[in-house]
Amino acid sequence: MSGFRAFFAIAILVLAGACSVPGPGQAPDGIWDPNETANRKVHAFNTRIDEKLLRGTGGGYADKVPEDVQMVVTNVADAVSLPATVVNQLLQGRLVDASRNTLRFTINATLGFGGMFDPATEAGLPKDESDFGATLAAWGVPEGGYLVLPIVGPSTERDAVGRVVDLFTNPLDRVLTVPQRRTKTAFVLLDKVGSRGQYAATVDGVLYDSADSYAQLRLIYLQNRRFELGEEAPAADVIDPTEIDTTGF
Repeated sequence: MSGFRAFFAIAILVLAGACSVPGPGQAPDGIWDPNETANRKVHAFNTRIDEKLLRGTGGGYADKVPEDVQMVVTNVADAVSLPATVVNQLLQGRLVDASRNTLRFTINATLGFGGMFDPATEAGLPKDESDFGATLAAWGVPEGGYLVLPIVGPSTERDAVGRVVDLFTNPLDRVLTVPQRRTKTAFVLLDKVGSRGQYAATVDGVLYDSADSYAQLRLIYLQNRRFELGEEAPAADVIDPTEIDTTGF
């Protein structure tokens, strides 16, 4: 099994290293979208799902669920994601950040009653996330072409590979039972639905009021992701990445 896992990891890295990159003059505006036709079809599919299930209030979640309960969901979703963040920060050589997030996880998992509360932030350890897409960027893997993934939404070839690897990098999954892992996933998904409701006005404006919602969302995503990874200075109209990190695009 360990040999298979090693082979899988190598295969993923080879795939990531093969991410397409634009040739000279092929992406003068900084956007490399060789799969635009297919991407637009997936974007339209995602938008239909968003309109039917999430538009306006995140499926009613933001309006009907008390704010205190939503905060607990957000806190738990953050806590169960922290071990994966620590792994990625270690792989990126960010030892101080990894140590800080390990302490944050320990405090919230104990004093925060399993992550329901967030005493770590009050103690000066604010929320800090990372993923394997960021790890690949730190290793020098190019972002590749722009992609729109079904349900998930905007991505790049590099980040799409990162999402696959992230399915296997959370150490909690090695110790949790199957029902516990399902509960962990449910909290993460509920938090994303809550984010959709929280940023409803901004998301609705991009998806339903833009002349070309595909091009607008592509620009916002790439600007924010590159800024997040330190690959590009923030644009004048930069938007908080959490505003577009929702299901249904």
